[in-house]
Amino acid sequence: MANIDNAALRAKELVAKMTLEEAVSQVSIDAAAIDHLDIPEYGWWNEALHGVARAGAATVFPQAIGLAAMFDVNRQKRVGEIIAEEGRAKYNMFRSFGDRRHTRGVTYWSPNVNIFRDPRWGRGHETYGEDPFLTTRLGVAFVKGIQGEGKYLKGAACAKHYCVHSGPEPIRHEFNAIASKKDMAETYLPAFEALVREAKVEAVMGAYNRTNGEPCCGSEYLLKTVLREQWGFTGHVVSDCLAIADFHRNHKITATETESAAMAITNGCDLNCGNMYKRLMASYEEGLVTEAAIREAAEHVMATRIRLGMFDNDCEYDNIPYSQNEAPEHAREALEDAQRSMVLLKNDGILPLDPKKVKTVAVIGPNANSIACLEGNYNGTASEYITFVEGVRRVLGDDARVLHCAGCHIIKDGDGMAFEPIAMARQADVTILCLGLDASIEGEEGDAYNAFAGGDKLSLELPDSQKELMANIIATGKPVIVVLACGSAINIKDGNAILDAWYPGQSGGLAAAQLIFGQVSPSGRLPLTFYNSVDECPDFTDYSMKNRTYRYFTGTPLYPFGYGLSYADFEYSNIAYADGVLSVDVKNTSDIDAEEVVQAYIRVHDSQWAVENHSLCGFERIALKAGETKNVKIAIPEKAWKVVNDEGEFVTDGTGYTLYIGGGQPDKRTEELTGKKILSVYVAR
Repeated sequence: MANIDNAALRAKELVAKMTLEEAVSQVSIDAAAIDHLDIPEYGWWNEALHGVARAGAATVFPQAIGLAAMFDVNRQKRVGEIIAEEGRAKYNMFRSFGDRRHTRGVTYWSPNVNIFRDPRWGRGHETYGEDPFLTTRLGVAFVKGIQGEGKYLKGAACAKHYCVHSGPEPIRHEFNAIASKKDMAETYLPAFEALVREAKVEAVMGAYNRTNGEPCCGSEYLLKTVLREQWGFTGHVVSDCLAIADFHRNHKITATETESAAMAITNGCDLNCGNMYKRLMASYEEGLVTEAAIREAAEHVMATRIRLGMFDNDCEYDNIPYSQNEAPEHAREALEDAQRSMVLLKNDGILPLDPKKVKTVAVIGPNANSIACLEGNYNGTASEYITFVEGVRRVLGDDARVLHCAGCHIIKDGDGMAFEPIAMARQADVTILCLGLDASIEGEEGDAYNAFAGGDKLSLELPDSQKELMANIIATGKPVIVVLACGSAINIKDGNAILDAWYPGQSGGLAAAQLIFGQVSPSGRLPLTFYNSVDECPDFTDYSMKNRTYRYFTGTPLYPFGYGLSYADFEYSNIAYADGVLSVDVKNTSDIDAEEVVQAYIRVHDSQWAVENHSLCGFERIALKAGETKNVKIAIPEKAWKVVNDEGEFVTDGTGYTLYIGGGQPDKRTEELTGKKILSVYVAR
């Protein structure tokens, strides 16, 4: 680790050899070459949310929200490792051709550890859901996978968008998110802090919005006081793209470009995605920024390049061949992750289907043969995609006839398409109805081109075209299995079974078919609450956590956080707590092998600062053979025993605690849907 540890000193010495103009040339994302110092040009912008993105062929894993639904730290880290491996393979290939532009590098603007606080937010599927503990553990694992444990960083991960950011998309460039000290410490900051302190994330990206009045990419409090002084961050800070221009154009915090550039770099934003830092020499000449501030920012970004081994000849990753990109074992991992990510929301007993008893299957819907609904956003391009209809064909082979039509367009009525799907459904033994959204419907402002709110959703309903299609298919009286491709909460209840597939990646169609026909038992769990209607949600622009997410929601959800059905039955017994560890025996009482997600929650009693309900404080995915029993031990973290007061401090309060453990959260809706009680034990203070 010596080369990483002395990177700051080497960067300081290197920047000292630069003229001020040369130092300025290094703090924009299209960093210029400095020939006399043997510094090549470098395009900083690269994405790797669920696979190396926007750089040609790469393994495409399930979208981040699907990865979260696995509730699996080990697999999350493995995804990061594969991304770093493929990223280096591609970087080495591009570099051999002299191509050092954006999307060719190894500085990845991932993961997105914002909290999915409102189901309308279009970019919510880029996150790990609504819970800060789950987001933290998965984010830490992903960063460790990306960055590795070698002499150099294998890749540089980036925690974004720091810090209070989760919509609305159309007003993000001018919006001021107001969050209390309690909500900041309890909900919005924990993942960022853990990624800095524990995972040693190399970069942090500031958000577009203001937080409590200050623009995030120019906030002295967030970037200096909290990030560097309190948390000890040693990497670099990058702005979101064009965010610094928002200072004067939209936030009206500054009056000119030179003022905006000076404010951002002085307060700790080291790297600009945009053009504002090209005005830094003018800012300097106007007396708005010091040379020391510019050089400090340049030192931070150069230290990252040094930690990545860009200026040395002994980097252990320089010889990773291009053949490691899209390696067969990576494709297998993508398939297995898709299997584990999908959540069975409803099953009246129809699933799993017996392929020997099915002679004709209709696979209908706008997402049945869609590649877009496999990809999500911030994605790469797989060499092979398996759509839902193709997955069914592969599983059934020549033993059954597979009929297919779209039935409708994803957001608008079809032209004369209404009758064919009805005819197909009547002919088939069962219909697999592939509905939902894609990243053109819910996504980032500017990328999504929907009829809704700039990437956000106005409701939790399916588009009318799909609701009509569903009604027509169900009216045939034939069995209907719904496969829902989406990245967020959807109000869907109809059908004999409902499988939430998320945006499942390159092999998502095969994974869904394998689950439907019983080759694998469903084991995904919801990383967010499915509400019945947006009428149950506070105003979108209200960043208070009151009545938001499972921790504070006072209503009855459609499908609760942590919920998901299985083909197996699991029996929990012998709960015990001792010395900071909660343990329980879990038995697979069924005749099939399956995986279970064991979840631990804590409730603090009689504290004015406790969350409304309870909080996730541990989880573990386990595999159990038919009839097998395992003892599962979950260490309860120290912070779980504390509450956050109005000053944002973690304090001990209340009269005692109840610890819960089971296959879901301890709420009535989970028990109603699963028919299972969650075990609990009381711990006195």
